[in-house]
Amino acid sequence: MILHMLANVQQKTIKPIITAAVAPGALVHTDEYSIYARLPAWGYGHKTVCHGRGEYARDEDKDGFCEVHVNTMEGTWSLLRSWLRPHRGISQDKLPLYLGFFEFVHNARRRGKALLGSLVGALVT
Repeated sequence: MILHMLANVQQKTIKPIITAAVAPGALVHTDEYSIYARLPAWGYGHKTVCHGRGEYARDEDKDGFCEVHVNTMEGTWSLLRSWLRPHRGISQDKLPLYLGFFEFVHNARRRGKALLGSLVGALVT
């Protein structure tokens, strides 16, 4: 997972972030926010769910498994909000630091006890 705090949400702002982080040809699942409309033109597969119609997951091939969803990212935002809640009143200039630490811990969570080594390694470099 990669988190960025952006000055605006425009296609020209998100395209370099997406092309740097997502492999060409990858299938990207999003909601129907229009900012993602050019993903196919940029070389990505694109599937959407429409929250406005109450759709949060879709089983396209009727095998009982919802292939199209954004639940993983929605869960990440929920975790981030819960994690930030005790730090009331974070200034905008400090928020990228909090986001960076949350991103690091989220991505390293599967390492278990190795997290300490990863943290020290990141701090040294």
